[in-house]
Amino acid sequence: MAKKRSIFVVEDEEDILELLQFHLTREGFAVRGSSNGERAVRDITRISPDLVLLDLMLPGMDGLDVCRALKKEKKTADIPIVMVTAKGDESDVVAGLELGADDYITKPFSLKVLTARVRATLRRKQISPVDSSAPLHIHDIAINLGRYEVLVKGKPVEMTFSELRILHLLASRPGWVLTREQIVDGVRGEDYAVTDRAVDVQIVGIRRKLGKKANCIETVRGVGYRFKDKE
Repeated sequence: MAKKRSIFVVEDEEDILELLQFHLTREGFAVRGSSNGERAVRDITRISPDLVLLDLMLPGMDGLDVCRALKKEKKTADIPIVMVTAKGDESDVVAGLELGADDYITKPFSLKVLTARVRATLRRKQISPVDSSAPLHIHDIAINLGRYEVLVKGKPVEMTFSELRILHLLASRPGWVLTREQIVDGVRGEDYAVTDRAVDVQIVGIRRKLGKKANCIETVRGVGYRFKDKE
């Protein structure tokens, strides 16, 4: 049996904390929680959950301070954080995202929507970084991000930077099925944008440019895309 993903809920309103713990437990997660920011930081550091659901409106050490504390420590810096806030001022959300939070949801919220956002955040974090500096060779396709170069059977193929990054992401994990959300997260950069809907368009362009090697990228209906591990 697969190990349950663990979630730590930080919420000062006891009734909401109990509701979230009950609901997420019913959804198959291992859930712990705290109503105090300082205690939450200590507990999260000790148990290293898979995700933190963090209310921003906390007494004493508020949610932004909790986020800041977790992101500055090596042991907890990579734990994804989904902020939950009743604040209408978007500056609080922006501040949280700039501190390193991964997503946010505002109160009042649908439990189904919150669960979907939590699952999406966990899926995105499942992708581990690969060495993008090393040339990649697979199925007669050579990809070199450093040189901004793709060769198919030794012949250069022109691609946009986004197409190159998507191809490299898929080819570096042959056999893995990646969702559109994971692809977006894996190729997102400061100087270019890839949206969830645009992934399909990018894949069409990549396949066209790969020619006879287009079938190396498989569509997994209802999920996403996969680069064949064997031809």
